[in-house]
Formats: sequence, C-alpha cells, structure tokens
Amino acid sequence: MAHLILVRHGHSAWNKLDLWTGHTDVPLAEEGYAEARRAGEALRDITIHTVHVSHLIRTHETARELLRAHGTETELLPYAALNERHYGVHTGKNKWEIKAMIGENAFTRIRRGWNEPIPEGETLKDVHARVVPHYQTHVLSHLRAGRNVLVVSHGNTLRALIKHLDALDTHEVEGVEVATGSVHCYEIDSTGSILRKEVRS
Repeated sequence: MAHLILVRHGHSAWNKLDLWTGHTDVPLAEEGYAEARRAGEALRDITIHTVHVSHLIRTHETARELLRAHGTETELLPYAALNERHYGVHTGKNKWEIKAMIGENAFTRIRRGWNEPIPEGETLKDVHARVVPHYQTHVLSHLRAGRNVLVVSHGNTLRALIKHLDALDTHEVEGVEVATGSVHCYEIDSTGSILRKEVRS
C-alpha cells in the first residue's frame, strides 16, 4: 500500500487580493507558509518519498516549508502538467469586479464549470486532459511500487485530478473545493486502486 498526498499551495500574495492568478508566478503570503507548516505536521505519520510540484514558485515554497515541518529532505520534481488553470484574459483581474461585470451565473460557470471557455485561457476539461496523463505516467508507478507521492499543485489542477480519482461526473466536480494548504490523502494498493481517502486539513 502507498499514499498519494494532494496539497494545494498555501495562500499567495494574489489570493490575498482576490486576483485570478493562473500561470502568473506569485509567491506565498506569510499565512501561506503557516498553512504549509500545518500540512507538514498533519503528515508526520507518513513517509514522503517523492514530491511533484508545478513550475510555479508558490508550489515550490509550499513544498519546501511542508517538508521542513515534516522533517524530510527530498528533491522537488517540477512538471508543467501540474500548473494552475490558465485564466487567459482574466489573469490578474479581481474576481469580484469580474463578477459585477458579467453577472453571477456567468461568473459561477467560469469558476466552477467543466468546459466553460475563457478567451486565451483553459477550461477545467483542458486541465484534466493534462493532469490525468501526468498521474498515470509519472505517479501511478511509484504508488504501485509502494512509494508515497506528495503532489503540491493548484486548486483547479487538484480539482481535475480529484474528478479522476473519485470518479466524479462533470456536475459533481463543480462542487469540489480544495482550500489553500489542504491535505487530501489517498491510500492506494499495488494494483493502483483506491482503498481509502481522508482530508486532513
């Protein structure tokens, strides 16, 4: 048996300002470091063998702080497939100002919908199409071999992966919330099947 651990990066400087961040490389805010430390403490009973992060600094900072709190030193392996959803023309804009401009229904579809397009950006379906192959190619073999894998990524990227892992339909995934610093732990057997899931923080 092995553990797949999914952690959303800690609160970032743009999270504080309610800005759509996407691929913008924004560092953690101070509370983000505190969230990372809490995540590390919540995982002290699990050995961390491998750590996958996105190319964005907020996941690197979260992973390093988490590992310090956990008492583990290991290499961070960055993958573009784990990057946040690209918000296209909305990148850097205030979410609530956009909501006031386009209305609540359109705003909810953009934020939560499965295949709602953003000009010059990605849908959640697009993110799913890159993160699931990453899991199948780069993560699953470690889990089948009994090695625990920590994935530190982003809200939408983890929502897309959770859709796959939990076998959710396109409507169910709209209700999935992954808070900053939250820890989603899966127990995986040698066939790659999920035995149990828990959310630790």
